[in-house]
Amino acid sequence: MTDVTTPFDRAERRIWSGKAEAYARTYARLCAHPAAALLDAAEAGPGSRVLDVGCGSGTVSTEAVARGATVYAADAEPGMAAATRLAVPGIAAAHIARLPELPYADDTFDAVVCNFVLNHVGRPREALAELRRITRPGGRVAVTIWRSPGALGQALIGRAAQEAGLTRPDWLPALAAEDDFPRTREGLAALLDAAGFMGAECSEAAWEHRCDPDTWWAGAERGIGAIGQVLNSGGLEGVAEARRAYDELCAEFRSADGLLALPHAALLARGRA
Repeated sequence: MTDVTTPFDRAERRIWSGKAEAYARTYARLCAHPAAALLDAAEAGPGSRVLDVGCGSGTVSTEAVARGATVYAADAEPGMAAATRLAVPGIAAAHIARLPELPYADDTFDAVVCNFVLNHVGRPREALAELRRITRPGGRVAVTIWRSPGALGQALIGRAAQEAGLTRPDWLPALAAEDDFPRTREGLAALLDAAGFMGAECSEAAWEHRCDPDTWWAGAERGIGAIGQVLNSGGLEGVAEARRAYDELCAEFRSADGLLALPHAALLARGRA
């Protein structure tokens, strides 16, 4: 079988390996924000057969099961698939699988949802084409990604790392130029259109994520995401220097109760197979 993974994909597997628990304790609540809107966009409801791709800690799957859907989940990281299996007792199955090759037959699902997953695949167009393949004709696919440029809250730890002189490590590749696309409403809708979806449309969601400063920091410190690799690129000394900058920058977002109110902006697109 031909290996369809790119250097970007392989770096993502390295980044996320063994991170299920750290993610659940830190950034999972942030990524849960659009779950209900995502399922609405996919028209996932009672009796529908739903696939949650990149299931993470199981937030979207939990919501889908509560709606009366028959829910399947998939994630490239074994720990994430296991976490979803445990967190969602009513789930039909949670598989270890990665885009753009999913172990499902053509036209299997009524609705497929993909919450902040396209950010983590090396060939987004091929990933979307795979989601279309496994969705029945007339079924819905809905996806979220982070908008770029991002909202101010998304850049907080990156600013701290920059002030500490930390940079992206050499082993961490960017998405290949030919596979990239504008992280805008128009750019994401066009990507769905190019993948063969009908009636592709995209909206923006903006909200303030509230959390304590230590929790927000902990996700990156534990190596979650590309920012986690940047933060840890300078060793313990670099992390400590970035933390000093971070503590100062937090003043811009700190509420009267001591929590951070971090503005975030995401894109939600949907199309019909």
